[in-house]
Amino acid sequence: MAHGVYEMARKTKAPDNPTERLRDRPTPFWISKRTRNVLIVSIVVAVGFVMWVVPAAPIALIGGFGLALVLSFPVRALSHIMRRGLAIFFSFMLLGGLILVTVLILIPLIIQQFLALAQALPGLISEIQKYGLSGLRLLDEAGYLPRSPQETISSLREDLTNAARVIGSNTLGGLVGYLSGTFSFALSLFGILFVAAYLLADVRTLKASYLLAIPVSYRRDALVLWDAVGYSLSRYLSGLALILTIQGVLSAVALYLLGVPYSLVLGAWVSATAIIPLLGAWLGAIPGVIVAFTVSPLTGFLTILLFLVIQQLEGNFLTPRIQGQVLRVHPILIFLAVIVGGGLGGILGVLIAVPTLAVLKVLFDFLRFRLRTDPADERSHVSQATVGASVGRLPDKEEVPPVDPG
Repeated sequence: MAHGVYEMARKTKAPDNPTERLRDRPTPFWISKRTRNVLIVSIVVAVGFVMWVVPAAPIALIGGFGLALVLSFPVRALSHIMRRGLAIFFSFMLLGGLILVTVLILIPLIIQQFLALAQALPGLISEIQKYGLSGLRLLDEAGYLPRSPQETISSLREDLTNAARVIGSNTLGGLVGYLSGTFSFALSLFGILFVAAYLLADVRTLKASYLLAIPVSYRRDALVLWDAVGYSLSRYLSGLALILTIQGVLSAVALYLLGVPYSLVLGAWVSATAIIPLLGAWLGAIPGVIVAFTVSPLTGFLTILLFLVIQQLEGNFLTPRIQGQVLRVHPILIFLAVIVGGGLGGILGVLIAVPTLAVLKVLFDFLRFRLRTDPADERSHVSQATVGASVGRLPDKEEVPPVDPG
């Protein structure tokens, strides 16, 4: 026996790539279903533990997936005039240019204006005091204030001043922490870019692997689901990124033209809060309006009008034409999704609430036209209903026997 095995090993020609023989007539290793389930659960737990211990891994995976969806829209558009590889290259070159401009120019200016705004906050509160004092007096006369208006204003001023100092110190401390974690940040950024580039470049292979894992009779429906989910997420995320940029730039430029100070940081705040559906527009406008009223009442009212115009522009022009009718969900459902996401995952849950709702909407539309009950069950229900109707119905007139009058 040993000699025969030796001769087989000697005569067998070693392939150029031994891994090619891994799928060549494999001998099955029979295991029980319980062992199989234990192996699957163990693998899932191990992967989850690694993701928990090394947060850079899920950040790179999720961030790369999201970036690939955002860039798929320009890549698809550029693919009509050039090869897909060149389209991916130019899209990443554009993204790299935007990152460099943001890191080298915009972020330092935003930080500078933010710190200046934090230092000027006590003076801004003094300017706001003359507008709020009259309203507080009305509330005091109605008995709604526990203290006098002057004491309320003084307490509010002290609290905001302390908050400004804490925010400024935390910002500087955050910058120090950011510099100390530069390597980790660079590694996560590289991972996001790598995953996104791989997904964009090898999407056809991934799509083919996904379809091969589906039974042949369901592959057409699986392809429809793949295309629908990819289109919805890509259109929503890329459109959202463009809308956030337009809103932030419009707000910053318009506030600067109106003479409102700290226009760049206020525009960045508008762009950041616009991620939150429905509520973000109002949250983004509040700081700009407050700062504008410290300049003059006219500037304050013009700023209110400005944000109303921007909100109308975003709701009636930008979103319908950039994102299209991707969601087709009632605003009440979107609002409830944001509330549920915030309750489950905090700010992260708020951010992913609408993309999750978009995927659920696609799955609902996919399944509601395809889910069917078993025909045998339907026939049994129909036969039972027929028997019940025949037993319980009254006889027709012609079936009623005539009554002998005698």
